[in-house]
Amino acid sequence: MSEDGQQKRRAAEPSGVDLARQALAAAREQARARGNAAGGRKRQQQPGLRSGARADGRDPMPLMAALDRLRTERGWEMPIAVAGVMERWAEIVGPEIAAHCEPERYEDRELLVRCDSSAWAAQLKLLAPQLVARLNADLGQGTVRMIKVQGPGGRPKRYGPLRAPGSSGPGDTWG
Repeated sequence: MSEDGQQKRRAAEPSGVDLARQALAAAREQARARGNAAGGRKRQQQPGLRSGARADGRDPMPLMAALDRLRTERGWEMPIAVAGVMERWAEIVGPEIAAHCEPERYEDRELLVRCDSSAWAAQLKLLAPQLVARLNADLGQGTVRMIKVQGPGGRPKRYGPLRAPGSSGPGDTWG
């Protein structure tokens, strides 16, 4: 072979540096095809998997702060405040009224109070506007719209085609 033929063959064969460049280009192309774009781009992390240096909602917090946050998120402020009123009923209305009248439930901004006698029920009906004002001052304006007062009473009687006199309901037997 002549010297010219050997030079042409060397020029046609890639050198080691050329082979390395070709291998790197092929590896980058394969990485792009897989979606992992090689070349220094950071892989994006899925949200919520790692905590950062800044405070977020997943960081530990004191129990009372967590309960306050839960109460605010769920909209439980008013029911919890009303439950506090049920606990402090004697403070709000006074010991004499509390001895004869007690709150039963709170629904639709109405407080249902049951009294142990019809005389106390009549007295509480007269005091209802002052109690509503006092409760709204304590809980926030508009929390209690009305106080419904009920006198003493047992369970309502339910009469119907399948009720025997003195029965306690569908679980009772006839004989």
